[in-house]
Amino acid sequence: MERTTSPSSHRWARPVFRPGDTSADQPPLLAIAGFTVLGSVFQYPQILEQPTSDILERFREHQGAVVTWFLVLVLSAALVAPAGLFLGRLVGGTLGRWIAAVGIAAATVQVIGLQRWATLVPGVSDDALDPARRADAEERFELLHTVLGKIIGETFGYALTATFTVLAVVALSRTIMPRWMAVIGYTAAGLIATGVVIPLIEVASLSNFAGYVAWCLWLLGVAVLLFRPPASNATATSTTR
Repeated sequence: MERTTSPSSHRWARPVFRPGDTSADQPPLLAIAGFTVLGSVFQYPQILEQPTSDILERFREHQGAVVTWFLVLVLSAALVAPAGLFLGRLVGGTLGRWIAAVGIAAATVQVIGLQRWATLVPGVSDDALDPARRADAEERFELLHTVLGKIIGETFGYALTATFTVLAVVALSRTIMPRWMAVIGYTAAGLIATGVVIPLIEVASLSNFAGYVAWCLWLLGVAVLLFRPPASNATATSTTR
């Protein structure tokens, strides 16, 4: 007797790709590299707890490296959009459209938040060298940090990234994702979401950071899951009996 295959299983046949064929494996790799270097050179994100004058002074000391690696983080965030589109097409249907839309939105708000370090902060930092404009420059930095950083890049970014992750886990756990990987995905999403309350609960910054570390590792696992070679024809035909 031959086992029949549902139409949905054909849609979910694992695509034959190599890492690098899509951006699914690139955002976590770039994010890990960017945060590692910025943490070493700029003491980011801990530096943001320091007075504005100290932040701008350290920025000037390492401006070339800081701008370069923030651009790496911008690229990492931007690549979440094509990753979302890829997963959305793979999943299909209403859930696939939601994955694509939320992935694009998450990428957009994070790019908006991060790009300020390369496009706006250098000018603010230069203005702060002029004693006559220092106070105004520091106020502009704080305003940019609050609006572009905390509200758009962080609060909206945390919420949308967590939502994107949950949607992806829901879709993939129905088909090819093992339960343990789904648990990691849900846990990472929950920890990332705690970043929304950082203004009220400072310790949430630690859980949020742990969530992003777990998310990067989880996304790498998803890439491996999607890109690993499909089962051999012999294995595929073993479903007949």
